[in-house]
Amino acid sequence: MAAIRRIEKKPWMKAPETRVVMKALGTDGGEARFVGGCVRDSILDLPIGDIDIATHEPPQRVMELLRETGIRALPTGIEHGTVTAVVDGARFEITTLRLDDKTDGRRALVTFTDDWSEDAARRDLTINALSMTEVGEIHDPMGGLEDLIEGRVRFVGDAETRITEDVLRILRFFRFYAYYGSPPADVEALAATRKLAHLLPTLSGERIWKEMGHLLRAPDPAAIIRLMSDHSVLDHLLLGKKWIARLAALVEVELEAATDGDPLRRLTALMELDGTTAEALAQQLRFSRKERTRLMGMTGAAVPLLPDAGPRQYRAGIYRLGTELFRDVVLLAWAETRAKQQVAASDIEYSAALNVAATWPRPDLPVKGEDVVRVGVTPGVRVGQALSQVEDWWIEEDFTPDRSACLEWLEVVTGNADG
Repeated sequence: MAAIRRIEKKPWMKAPETRVVMKALGTDGGEARFVGGCVRDSILDLPIGDIDIATHEPPQRVMELLRETGIRALPTGIEHGTVTAVVDGARFEITTLRLDDKTDGRRALVTFTDDWSEDAARRDLTINALSMTEVGEIHDPMGGLEDLIEGRVRFVGDAETRITEDVLRILRFFRFYAYYGSPPADVEALAATRKLAHLLPTLSGERIWKEMGHLLRAPDPAAIIRLMSDHSVLDHLLLGKKWIARLAALVEVELEAATDGDPLRRLTALMELDGTTAEALAQQLRFSRKERTRLMGMTGAAVPLLPDAGPRQYRAGIYRLGTELFRDVVLLAWAETRAKQQVAASDIEYSAALNVAATWPRPDLPVKGEDVVRVGVTPGVRVGQALSQVEDWWIEEDFTPDRSACLEWLEVVTGNADG
């Protein structure tokens, strides 16, 4: 299979870590090529993320070749042909060429091969079937190079066949379209995703959230979410009511506030949630404890943004919610205001609140439980109550009282003050 194009070697291709891995895999005439995102993004002159490599060598032989060269080799997915090489902290995922012998829509039984064309034919999208040699020669058996350059995202071969092999490919189509596609979307792909969207609930919550997280990080996820909704994909994917206009508004205000496009915050903007539906969503997507806590916080918290609110109220909100959650809630409130097309004057208030969050270091209460015990309060519930009373006063005083003043107020609330 002849290479049809060659690009100039990128710095990551020349890096000593990359070169030593490729040299090891090329021992005794072996062949290895770069695949995946590092190829796509190098062709488009974009920054790359992970470096993935394919080889015809079987996984046990890959382990041997790496170890013989002194490279740390981890059998991270060896049953599916994947080994991870670690060189000076850099990680390379190396996968043996393979065929999918049997699939059930969620997983595949694989057979290893030495045929690059067969391996390319089993991949989901044409732009993911590209491979590239160490010197920059691009191999394109499925027409993915032209698709990539023209912004076409389409399945390899028959779209319905590719999706029935792995239902997650429905989400992967929309995710890759979000990053690499140009309108209009591929008609055959959209028809297949609509027809087979009812299979999405068979996927695990973890797999759904991983793909959705990638999609929601895209520069304009709302446009893709609308496309999914228009083709009856979204309702099979996420439980509950959706508010796409608020997601679109959140993307706008994140840009104006020069903040990151966090996928969990964007998911919260997309969904109309209360405590019950937020809990159900967390369970559906198998959120970690940290993710669930943050989702519930964004759903239930409120920020004082009254006409007379100012830095004093913002500091109180930051202290009670924490800086990260306060920022999330302000951005979501701003997006909701924008989505409802309310007065633009509120933009100033939201910006001011975010500025306080960015510049004010959240302090710690100057007194602790042992101080309460020291003034004569028996350990137990009353200790926490006394601390809360001091804390409420300290917040009301805009965090200005120092430890000495807080200790004096502690004496007052515990009834131990002189006089």
